[in-house]
Amino acid sequence: MSDKKSKYSRKILRPKLLTIIRFTDLLVIFISGYLTNILYISNQISISASNNQVYFNIEIFMSISAVLVFGFFHIYSIHDIRSTLKHGLRVITAWTVVFGLLATYIFLNKSGVTFSRVWFMAWFVVGFAAIMISRLIYRQLFNKWLKQGRLERRAVVVGGGKAAEELIHAVNKGSEGEVKILGIFDDRYDERSPDVIAGLPKLGEISDLVKFARETDIDLLLISLPVSAETRLLNLLKKLWVLPVDIRISALQSKLRFRPRSYSYIGEVPVLDLFDRPLSEWDDIVKNIEDRVIAVLALIVLSPIMAIVAIAVKLDSPGPVLFKQKRYGFNNEMIMVYKFRSMRDDLEDKNASKLVTKGDPRVTKVGKFIRKTSLDELPQFINVLTGQLSLVGPRPHAVQAKADNRLYGEVVDGYFARHKVKPGITGWAQINGWRGETDTEEKIHQRVEHDLYYIEEWSVLFDLYILAMTPFSLFNTKNAY
Repeated sequence: MSDKKSKYSRKILRPKLLTIIRFTDLLVIFISGYLTNILYISNQISISASNNQVYFNIEIFMSISAVLVFGFFHIYSIHDIRSTLKHGLRVITAWTVVFGLLATYIFLNKSGVTFSRVWFMAWFVVGFAAIMISRLIYRQLFNKWLKQGRLERRAVVVGGGKAAEELIHAVNKGSEGEVKILGIFDDRYDERSPDVIAGLPKLGEISDLVKFARETDIDLLLISLPVSAETRLLNLLKKLWVLPVDIRISALQSKLRFRPRSYSYIGEVPVLDLFDRPLSEWDDIVKNIEDRVIAVLALIVLSPIMAIVAIAVKLDSPGPVLFKQKRYGFNNEMIMVYKFRSMRDDLEDKNASKLVTKGDPRVTKVGKFIRKTSLDELPQFINVLTGQLSLVGPRPHAVQAKADNRLYGEVVDGYFARHKVKPGITGWAQINGWRGETDTEEKIHQRVEHDLYYIEEWSVLFDLYILAMTPFSLFNTKNAY
């Protein structure tokens, strides 16, 4: 695995870059409005300090609003920014909407006489020009970084033969370096699917793909099978949908033709979107900010309670205060999760091969209390700060965790799809009563079902709702031993 990771290692700029572009827009829009204010209004019109503060507040509000509206118009796309004309039309449309909203506010607030119309129109023109100048600069940088491979999306093609060859040629020609295809996976080993297609190697059978994708950090799966091959597609998707990647089926050779809006495009290649990575680049950044900020605040507020629990654990039984256990993290990676020790040190089960049950003699007196109240989970805020856990997400399960003496992965088909996002301290399953012991198959089925619902419906507001409801869910200690 280490050899493969080193072979396919990369330094990628894409996630951070899109955040930087948003921040650039925020500054450019504010500065253009502020300078227009200073250069025109302050020199031409005598205004009070309070009125000048109103202008300043509007400039701040408009800068933030513009970035949000731009996101709604899907302006923050590297491919889109590289297409100057198309991108300019999107920007001017979104920019007009932003100013339309401001004009509506001014009209409804009956404050039109308060603001300078020259300033309003000058900011519209200067702001748009400043945004497009910044885009031209970024475009030059994008072209440079694409040549260096620092903005590429990694892909593999599923399915071989002539269809795969045509797909590879079309993607290489149309994506202009944005998509790098590493190779092909196909179950056929005959003249229909040679070992090398369009200069790319066959990397294995489809059964090898899940492991390969986890080890080498794949962004995109391109399926070259025809839509009409329904049985093959269904069998394929049963294996691949657990991966945190975008899955697209090529419509390049398909005889079925849908409306143009039914397709998305990779370069000029029409594709049908089957599955999307649960958290896009920007959503992932937003969730990370949410996690870090709230985790820092929680550690500050809860530090006295954590100190008391640590002392109680130490006095109650010999052994370390913290218990460390390997669990499944994002994309099935192994992570080390921290908890306050709740069991006798000499009887601890590092792999959780035996579930804790009611009246379990391994659990200490203090351990029984902190497990029921979930105080044993508080050190996991440290895992959140290190990026291994999220505040909200599917709970991380131990490697050998079982339900009715069967490993979770054996009980639930598609169980590992819950690892398409980072695991969390709390989650949708937990606030709906599915926390604690999973001694029956029904309990783990319900937990996974709730986890997958959370992944599909994620939003910041959904996270905040789950966090708000978590303290109330702790009163339900039915399955917590």
